[in-house]
Amino acid sequence: MSVPRVSVLWIAGPLAAILLAGCSSLQSSDHFLGFITPYRIEVVQGNVLTQEQVALIKPGQTRAQVRDILGSPLLTDLFHADRWDYAFTIRRQGAEPQQRKVVVLFEGEKLKSIDAPDLPSERDFVASIDTVKTPRKVPKLALTPEEIKALPVPPKPEAAASAPEGPARTYPPLEPRT
Repeated sequence: MSVPRVSVLWIAGPLAAILLAGCSSLQSSDHFLGFITPYRIEVVQGNVLTQEQVALIKPGQTRAQVRDILGSPLLTDLFHADRWDYAFTIRRQGAEPQQRKVVVLFEGEKLKSIDAPDLPSERDFVASIDTVKTPRKVPKLALTPEEIKALPVPPKPEAAASAPEGPARTYPPLEPRT
């Protein structure tokens, strides 16, 4: 008994289409079988700018001073030499993608203005890219004045002797005497 070729093609064709469609849907989803998450590469481009950095920028500063604070601009244009563009994007698995743009305008060599809408503080930025959402204890970085007063007084070092101890050494001259 032989199977007609036409019936095999009628079964194999739709079956192949279903399998190929299933493969493409697995690649586009974030989860495989509902619990396995494929690794996604972290993409960070540009300069991270925060409110604290932009607060240091004042009109009248030179280009070098602005570059020292904000870093090198991502975009500079020959046709708009008095404009620097700072762009920042980050795509991190488990966190929302972020994109920010900051425009710095100069008048000659002096800063004229800065357009920096919706910049986060450093703490907010770190919290937004932190994928571990467990509360962490922040270490204490400074002592209170009461704690400083409670510290033991360090012992004063002994005064160094004015004369060297031990035998005095004499060395021969480096060059022969003539």
